[in-house]
Amino acid sequence: MYNNLNKIEKIIFDAASLFLVIFYSYSALISPAATQYHRGVYVFVTYILVFLMYKSKNRIMRVFDYVLIAGSMGSIGYWMANFEALNYRAGSETAADLWISVLGVLIGIEVARRAVGFVFVIIGTFMLIYGVFGAYFPGDLAHPGGDFLYICSIAFLKNDGVFGIMANVLATYVLLFVIFGAFLERSGAQKFFIDLPLAAVGHKTGGPAKVAVVASALFGSISGSAIANTVSTGAFTIPLMKRAGFKPHVAGAVEPAASIGGMFMPPIMGAGGFIMSELTQIPYQKIMLVAIFPAMMYFFSVFVMVHFEAKVQNIKGEKTAETPWSIIKTGWYYALPLVIITVLMIIGYDAGFAAVVGIGTCIVISWFDRETRIDHVGFLQASRRGTESSLKIGATVGIIGIIISMLTFSGLILTFADIVIKLAGGSLFLTILLIALASLVLGMGVPVTAAYLITAVVAVPALTHLGVNLIAAHMIVYWLSQDSNITPPVCIAAFAGATIAEAHMWKTAFNAFKFAKFLYLAPFLFGYVPEFTLNGSTMDIVKVFIVIAIGTFLYSYFLSFAWYSQIRNKFSKA
Repeated sequence: MYNNLNKIEKIIFDAASLFLVIFYSYSALISPAATQYHRGVYVFVTYILVFLMYKSKNRIMRVFDYVLIAGSMGSIGYWMANFEALNYRAGSETAADLWISVLGVLIGIEVARRAVGFVFVIIGTFMLIYGVFGAYFPGDLAHPGGDFLYICSIAFLKNDGVFGIMANVLATYVLLFVIFGAFLERSGAQKFFIDLPLAAVGHKTGGPAKVAVVASALFGSISGSAIANTVSTGAFTIPLMKRAGFKPHVAGAVEPAASIGGMFMPPIMGAGGFIMSELTQIPYQKIMLVAIFPAMMYFFSVFVMVHFEAKVQNIKGEKTAETPWSIIKTGWYYALPLVIITVLMIIGYDAGFAAVVGIGTCIVISWFDRETRIDHVGFLQASRRGTESSLKIGATVGIIGIIISMLTFSGLILTFADIVIKLAGGSLFLTILLIALASLVLGMGVPVTAAYLITAVVAVPALTHLGVNLIAAHMIVYWLSQDSNITPPVCIAAFAGATIAEAHMWKTAFNAFKFAKFLYLAPFLFGYVPEFTLNGSTMDIVKVFIVIAIGTFLYSYFLSFAWYSQIRNKFSKA
């Protein structure tokens, strides 16, 4: 996309990328809190870059792009300049406030349309209609409604609107960690995270597929996207699996199934962990602690299923010239950024501060190898890569603001729990199934982080009402928000794996669905087993972990259908 820009647009993009890295790194070192200026500047810069990256193809319409940029500057600048006054006159907005809000809302919808697609436009438009014509909706969905100008002012000016929780988390944490991922990759660490599992398990049964699982566990948390993880590590592991003897649709399925596990794996957990911390007001350190065992069980499940798949197909690995120890000995320093970030967050430092220190560490370790040194050119390239990676999620802030503000305004946040409980008949099992269906449908057209935030706002009260503790309720929603990546009919990560493997799309999708089965088991464990979220005595937690580890092995063995193949082979020989 960057290469499609002209010279002037490239200069603007590079300048904006450097600005984001320097401004938000400096801000994180000084103060962890995001003011209206941090949120406003982030949204404005994101909007500008989206209009540059996803520019109109027609030259005449390109003029309109710059009109939209000017409109973004005017509406967002107005919000920042009048932030305190707008809070004081909430409910009695001036005509200027109302019309600026309309402009800001419409630009936010257009930004999402360009970066994410028409699905977001449909969702945002529907929520605005729901806000205006709420009185005409049936039963528990009904609310008084309001005129269009007033509804736009709620979505754009209020604290739970465009500049609400999503913009706050993106500006405070997510942007810095996405940039950190780009710097870590630029430092050469990605090769280390692939070479290490290749030396450790590459020679075992189904070795290349196991490499994909372990590499995704090591690198997946940093990328912030299952699709990005599939494409980056899959470019190496999928051809390796095919050469070893895995069928193309199996090779293409293993990588996305493993890649979504990175979203659950501390220390970074994609972006969802930070949003969870913001929503629950639970320290991120505790969320990491709760997340680590379920994440390990997920990867263990995929690992076991891959092992038995390879066993059935009699696929052997290849021994590499290097040993794990030799790789660690020569490249141990590549793990330093992750270790430092984890230690800093565990001992209580703010996540944004830890990310900045991690970026600095990446720059230092890059100089250990002449080919990966991050000099001034490398710094610009990493900044550009990180900024580009952040655009899709950043482009959703306008629509997320509309959705959440309308859910709050209508009172649906409170009534949705009652609706779900009525539909499920008070059954926790059915409630989790309904949430899984809702997140699957929502995730078909919405980035999974956005899907988690939207679903959590309305679904968590239903779960807590049924006795699920707060962090377990959020974990249920967060895990289920990932299902659209590998669950047909959309499953974008699985389709990305199929593209790299040059395999049949649907065969790949259904195999990814098979390998990722623990994704659908974990939410029920969160709901029914309090110890799964460290809620209980130490002895009870240890017992539960042991039982779940054994159960995960048996569950994965059974779902791999290795038992069926073994029985079939015995009968065929007889």
